[in-house]
Amino acid sequence: MSDKAQLIVEGKTYEFPTIEGTEKEKAIDINTLRDTTGYITIDSGYKNTGATKSAITFLDGEEGILRYRGYSIEELAEKATFLEVAYLLIYGELPTQAEYEAFEHKIRIHTMVNEDMRRIFDGFPVNAHPMGVLSSLVSAMSAFYPDSYDEKAPDSTELHIIRLLAKLPTIATWSFKKSQGHPVNYPKNELDYCSNFLHMMFALPVEDYKVDPVVSKALNKLLILHADHEQNCSTSTVRLVGSSKANIYSSISAGICALWGPLHGGANQEVIEMLEDIKADGGDVAKYVDMAKNAKTSGFRLFGFGHRVYKNFDPRAKIIKKAADDVLAKLGVNDPVLEIAKGLEEAALHDPYFVSRRLYPNVDFYSGIIYRALGIPTNMFTVMFAIGRLPGWIAQWKEMRTNKEPIGRPRQIYTGATPRDFVPMNER
Repeated sequence: MSDKAQLIVEGKTYEFPTIEGTEKEKAIDINTLRDTTGYITIDSGYKNTGATKSAITFLDGEEGILRYRGYSIEELAEKATFLEVAYLLIYGELPTQAEYEAFEHKIRIHTMVNEDMRRIFDGFPVNAHPMGVLSSLVSAMSAFYPDSYDEKAPDSTELHIIRLLAKLPTIATWSFKKSQGHPVNYPKNELDYCSNFLHMMFALPVEDYKVDPVVSKALNKLLILHADHEQNCSTSTVRLVGSSKANIYSSISAGICALWGPLHGGANQEVIEMLEDIKADGGDVAKYVDMAKNAKTSGFRLFGFGHRVYKNFDPRAKIIKKAADDVLAKLGVNDPVLEIAKGLEEAALHDPYFVSRRLYPNVDFYSGIIYRALGIPTNMFTVMFAIGRLPGWIAQWKEMRTNKEPIGRPRQIYTGATPRDFVPMNER
């Protein structure tokens, strides 16, 4: 684009270039704003600020579009494996058969975790939140692989990427097994990525465990749907931390911590907790639908419906709804909480109040239902999100480093006290 944006400040007119992305997204380039005008912009939450240019994920909230590297989320969820999508995000193209086999083989041989890290894990209390454990152990990987600090050893970066993809599911299952009082399971490398995770979660030493292909397929879809989502809170955190040239483990650990917040990755946990509260109050769905319609009076907030970005139906929710239906039907789960969820879903999809406001069930609503049906406790939901989001975080970190982006340094408008004299303590 050759257009210029004009800004009039204190009677002076300034011009700033505009740029346009490959999907016609438009932006005003204000890199020189402070130097030329003395002003900065205020944009709380960075809702209107583009912090970077990225070729990884395109998201159109108004039209309900999500694409990874140009491929629609619908097609990827239907036809690809999670590791294919991970390869696509990190390296830019879908792998050939030979590339995929080599990639998968590397991950298989790195699924084991150093036994010394088990000693660190054993120091956590049995009731430690799995996200706290996960972020701590990922950060600790920096100490186990000190070459991750070495800027002069870029060739080792690929190995660190493989290690993260391979070991995160192993580490994630430890907290669950400990909470159950069970011994941890070692990986079985003859299994595919999703089946191996399910084995480590649910296998017991006293009996054989067979992975249900319906469950494995649903998990594969869930991980793909969560693999990246443009510049959200945790992804931006990974890029910001990485911009200081922090190593990949520290950067990913920071992303895990950002994801932990209930306004971000904890949303599906809040869905199940809301359903539990409705059940405890008698399970009257109609009552809570009415309360949701009169939220200002009732104070009741309906979790898992609508989305901050998607102004239409969340495209991921359409995909995962089918997987949720398949899992519930296959497992024959008889759970009153899930019956409540079905009632809320029915209201949201057909009640004019919800339809007119586009308050459709989102991906957090359905993912929480699936995880509960699988027997995964609510405090593990965000861990599941982190496993899915890992390829996106890695891709974003890698892109930021490849592009040699400058260290992030947001500005502020100071609103504190003006200059004042120090008063000795005996005079205060």
